[in-house]
Amino acid sequence: MEVEICCGSIQSAVNAKAAGATRIELCQNLNEGGTTPSYATIKQCVEGLGLKVFVLVRPRPGDFTYNEVEIENMLEDVRICKELGVAGIVVGFLTSDGHVDVPLTRRFVQAAAPVPVTFHRAFDRCADQTSALEDVIVCGCKRILTSGGKPTAPEGQDRLKELVQRAGGRITILAGSGVRPDNVRALIEHTGVTEVHGSCKVRLADGYDETDESEVREMLREIRN
Repeated sequence: MEVEICCGSIQSAVNAKAAGATRIELCQNLNEGGTTPSYATIKQCVEGLGLKVFVLVRPRPGDFTYNEVEIENMLEDVRICKELGVAGIVVGFLTSDGHVDVPLTRRFVQAAAPVPVTFHRAFDRCADQTSALEDVIVCGCKRILTSGGKPTAPEGQDRLKELVQRAGGRITILAGSGVRPDNVRALIEHTGVTEVHGSCKVRLADGYDETDESEVREMLREIRN
């Protein structure tokens, strides 16, 4: 069972590492759905912390349709991430009518190679997830981060189970959103997912969220038990 901790800052990554996590999705502006983190943060997580770092490449909050200026910016992010030694790239592209943008996704899979690509929760904006699943597989992505089209993965557990079955091992379904120590075991047992994603974050006194070391440790303990 693979566990990916979503970290929105270098301190969150430090906390995840201290708890025993080995893989993170690194981003910033997590409260706005996440954007690309700084190169210094990526480098410190890869080299200083020795984590497997999957980097979110997203230039701004909002929708998942991008113009050519934004696309070129994202491709440059991918190039630099590869130079920094990341373990994975996380992207998501939709058409204006809510389908997977297959040509653009393929372009990024090719640009990222041999680094694997995760298609993120833009997938949950697709009206037809059965069709979207096949599109993402055709593009060559290695995994899909999804809550099964619901606000949280526990709420979407029936769809997640269906996606795992439909995928049939052709792509990994990474269950994320609202995954915590008190629900992760039941989620795994119900859906059959082999990877889970959670931020294990808490709200600090000065008003921002940070990954909590004890929450990550408890999540890992629940899974290993």
